[in-house]
Amino acid sequence: MTANAIDIQIEGKHKLRGTVVTKTSKNGAMGLLAASLLNRGKTTLKQVPHIEEVFRIIEVFESIGVSVKWSGDNLEIIPPTTFLMDSLDKVAAEKTRSVIMLIGPLIHSLKKFSLPQAGGCKLGSRTVKPHLFALEKLGVSITTTDSTYEIETKTLIPNEIILYESGDTVTENVIIAAAGIPGTTTIKYASANYMGQEVCFFLQKLGIKIEGIGTTTITVHGKKDIDQDVVYELSEDPIESMFFITTAVVTNSNIIIERCPIDFLEIELLKLEKMGFNFKILKKYTARNGHTNLVDIETFPSELTALEEKIESRPYPGLNIDNLPFFAAIATQASGTTFIHDWVYEKRAIHLQKLDKLGVETNLADPHRIYITGRSTLTAAEIICPPALRPAAIILIVMLGAEGKSILRNIYSINRGYEDIIKRLNNLGAKIEIL
Repeated sequence: MTANAIDIQIEGKHKLRGTVVTKTSKNGAMGLLAASLLNRGKTTLKQVPHIEEVFRIIEVFESIGVSVKWSGDNLEIIPPTTFLMDSLDKVAAEKTRSVIMLIGPLIHSLKKFSLPQAGGCKLGSRTVKPHLFALEKLGVSITTTDSTYEIETKTLIPNEIILYESGDTVTENVIIAAAGIPGTTTIKYASANYMGQEVCFFLQKLGIKIEGIGTTTITVHGKKDIDQDVVYELSEDPIESMFFITTAVVTNSNIIIERCPIDFLEIELLKLEKMGFNFKILKKYTARNGHTNLVDIETFPSELTALEEKIESRPYPGLNIDNLPFFAAIATQASGTTFIHDWVYEKRAIHLQKLDKLGVETNLADPHRIYITGRSTLTAAEIICPPALRPAAIILIVMLGAEGKSILRNIYSINRGYEDIIKRLNNLGAKIEIL
């Protein structure tokens, strides 16, 4: 599927109502798609999101000989006998940072190969060194050029690995790599976040013994031959749940958000509660993967006050890195000044300055720190989406609360991570037109 630029017009200030169901996650899908290449049998992933990031990885897969077949919301994946790396779709690969996670599975089929430098969100100078340092411990040599990663393996060995950074993708990459190496690999300072847990649950279905899921020390008992037909159903996306919670805050609306992964939203909801946000947990149940805890959340119109403390992200179980930007939109409706510290990404806070055009009072202290003073009287504007998923989504949300008709140009960044988002918002009572 091609990536087309789409412009939209948003008529703001409409109260939303009704129910929306949280869809499955981009980040979970990326890790599971990478892990599926370990399996010589047929992998069926159920409830895969129809989003641009998934489409790009599928284009990469197909270009190297992987059989990928959609059946509704389900994906069937069968790796080839030999991966055709010379045919790799570089254009698609360069549009997603997730391509780096292909190192983990491909080292078990190829002694030497090349991957394009990762793309995706333009968020600053986050290094790929944690991947390099960790995979070296397993016997993988990675050389970076201006445009590629050159990967070479000799003898793969299990090992104890201390991660240079407690990152999500590096944790997934190493878990996937270790799963195919006979013996015990221990990963310390691992991310315990939802996407890494998804990879572990999937690998368990393939017969890989994994200990410490949901903690920062993960032990993987790898095996050489992974060859079986497996079916796994993705869990829901806490970041999408937070998108709709934030939309309810900015539009001061009463809506119900179903299938929210509560374990990955608790600190966000606590901070919102302390700001004065009124919500109710309607019921609790388990996701179809048999592991993830879900709830339904009802939101109510609320009067918010800014927190005195700074709001910053932390590796799980802290406030999720991808949920942090939503507090910029929330801060526009809170009396007082909110201090947001985005210590991970240099450019995300800079992208949030675009909110000024919508009547938001921002003060950028440096590339990592921004102050937002509310409550803002939001007014319509025309903005080009920044090349970053979460800041682009925040601009869309704030436009929903702005008086008048706003234009948001080139929403490809949003479509990378949110499925059918315009239709679903309109079903809640938003007024959004595709231009």
